[in-house]
Amino acid sequence: MVLRLKHHAGTPFYKGSIQKILENACRDAEKYVTSNIDGVLMENMNDVPYVQAKHLGPETTAVMSLVCGEVRRLVPSSIPCGVQVLAGGNKEAVAIAHASGLQFIRAEGYVFSHVADEGFTDSSAGELLRYRRQLGADNVLVFTDIKKKHSAHAITSDVSLEETARAAEFFCSDGVIVTGSATGDPANPHQLTAVKKGCSVPVLIGSGVTAANLCDYLQANAVIVGTHFKHNGQWQNEVDVERVKVFMDKMHQARLKTSTD
Repeated sequence: MVLRLKHHAGTPFYKGSIQKILENACRDAEKYVTSNIDGVLMENMNDVPYVQAKHLGPETTAVMSLVCGEVRRLVPSSIPCGVQVLAGGNKEAVAIAHASGLQFIRAEGYVFSHVADEGFTDSSAGELLRYRRQLGADNVLVFTDIKKKHSAHAITSDVSLEETARAAEFFCSDGVIVTGSATGDPANPHQLTAVKKGCSVPVLIGSGVTAANLCDYLQANAVIVGTHFKHNGQWQNEVDVERVKVFMDKMHQARLKTSTD
């Protein structure tokens, strides 16, 4: 489940208090834990407008390491935690995960290239996994977006989603993420089926999953939910514990039904 951190130091909407960023993150983490979630993914989605990884300042990595470490200590060890650094800060994410004791990262721009709203993003797999090895962080899993949302993919229009997934698998991705076209937009269930058939790594759904459409994605190995858990289903709002609990109850019921079928 996605834990969206407040605006970081150095970004346009930073409020001037790292302590408040930390307190808010811990408060949201507690809400998720009491709602019986299965995992936590922290990200800096509020740091709009995003910059490419080469323009990310060390303050982002520093603050996110602090916050992720505190959340990791708060969340039971049985619940995996991860991080995504926008935009395309995959090496930064590995460093944060390694320092904070996280189990995974969400990476974008892993294979092939695309044009996102923050600019051109090139593939990072080779450099990223070499960096992971240099840090001794091979225990940090790398889950990778394919045909990333909020992006144009005209330059790879001759490469299907399934081919992109196979390329990510060939380049040692620990799992691929299928999304809709934007945050909160549902992924196409038929694309999920095709990708599941086309590769052997875990396939995750990374946008648009709700309590109402959860059954469309039960064949996924995991779902990443953020927007649906906010008040009124708006990503910028606070976490709505009731929405989280309703979703998790439905998830557990679906799992029970699947195990008994």
